[in-house]
Amino acid sequence: MTPTIQETSDYIAAAGKAAWHVPGLEANAPKREIKTVGIIGAGTMGGGIAMNFATAGYNVKIVETTQEALDRGLKVVRGNYQRSADKGRFPQDEVEARMDRFDGRLELADLADCDLVIEAVFEDMDLKRKIFTELDRVCKEGAILATNTSALDINEIAAMTRRPQDVIGLHFFSPANVMKLLEIVRAAHTADDVVATSMDLAQKINKIAALVGVCPGFVGNRILFARQIQANKLLAKGLMPWDVDAALNSFGFKMGPFQMSDLAGLDIGWSKGATTENPIRDMLCEMDRRGQKTQAGYYDYDENRRPVPSDVTAGIIKNVTGAEASSMSADEIIEICIYPMINEAVKILEENKAQRPSDIDVVWLNGYGWPADKGGPMFYADMVGAQAILDRMEELGADDPAFSPAETLRKLAATGGKFTEIDTGGLKV
Repeated sequence: MTPTIQETSDYIAAAGKAAWHVPGLEANAPKREIKTVGIIGAGTMGGGIAMNFATAGYNVKIVETTQEALDRGLKVVRGNYQRSADKGRFPQDEVEARMDRFDGRLELADLADCDLVIEAVFEDMDLKRKIFTELDRVCKEGAILATNTSALDINEIAAMTRRPQDVIGLHFFSPANVMKLLEIVRAAHTADDVVATSMDLAQKINKIAALVGVCPGFVGNRILFARQIQANKLLAKGLMPWDVDAALNSFGFKMGPFQMSDLAGLDIGWSKGATTENPIRDMLCEMDRRGQKTQAGYYDYDENRRPVPSDVTAGIIKNVTGAEASSMSADEIIEICIYPMINEAVKILEENKAQRPSDIDVVWLNGYGWPADKGGPMFYADMVGAQAILDRMEELGADDPAFSPAETLRKLAATGGKFTEIDTGGLKV
């Protein structure tokens, strides 16, 4: 039975409230005092993260490798604040008040007195290992050392320090000064008071937090990866990116997988001459079709960044896949892209990398634009029913064992159980 608008709204509100509760941590659990926050990197992510803290009244030290990069980053921050003031969101004098909380630096050693340091550099493990080795050397005892990584192993990062209990993941979403979600990633040795402090800070900087565990991609991106793999497989069968995106748009996503890729930049995690698991993306990037920023990616873009289906992309897809053009109903495209997300979410719960099913819905509602009328992947799964999802996953799993049905999915189909009531014991590290 399809839930009413009110039932869906009530579920979302309850899920958001539940996400703040961490079993085993009392509401009055000890927290570390945070006065000065250090940010490593003044690019898009670092600058956006820093804005959250400056806006909330924290003093922020922001570090870059060159004065030019630092000046450029702070100029973007000022521009963001100025546009908000021009739109009447706060008084004009608040722009200077917020900028006065920034202290730009060029050395990691200048973060020695910070209570919290957040690393927001490129997704490169070697670079992050090097930075955390240095932070361990220069930061004061008791400082929280956080990484903004969106997918890398935080246990490996923490192992570069002599204080893994102080290390945590604070995964902000881009643009970090706008997006509400904050995935707080608890590593194997993260101390309780570091978790409690991070959850408290999330509220103070006006974020919606979800505590998750360490696994590739954590909760949000791990589920996203499953969708993207299936979307790419559809191209190999002769569908076009705009066919897939249109189906996901009809489901309620403002952006489909390929629209999202173009917005983020196709060259994320790619370098010239690289051969990855996505040869279509590789070829697009080699042609300098890297997304909206180059006015061409999967789509062509006009001067207003409106996407237009591209003959160039269609030709590349045919050359790479050898597939003849084909069609598929929107409903089937949705099943092939959405049901694997649900299956992956169930596996995340089986591995105890999320506290509860509704936390997964909180992540996708607030970080990835999941349509609110469908309540989140777990809530929507109950609308569809386990058997229909299992049938599709049996088919996809036969083609690729990575998409084999989760055991809990099989059990739900056999018993008629609900996805939103899955209880595997909560988050374990």
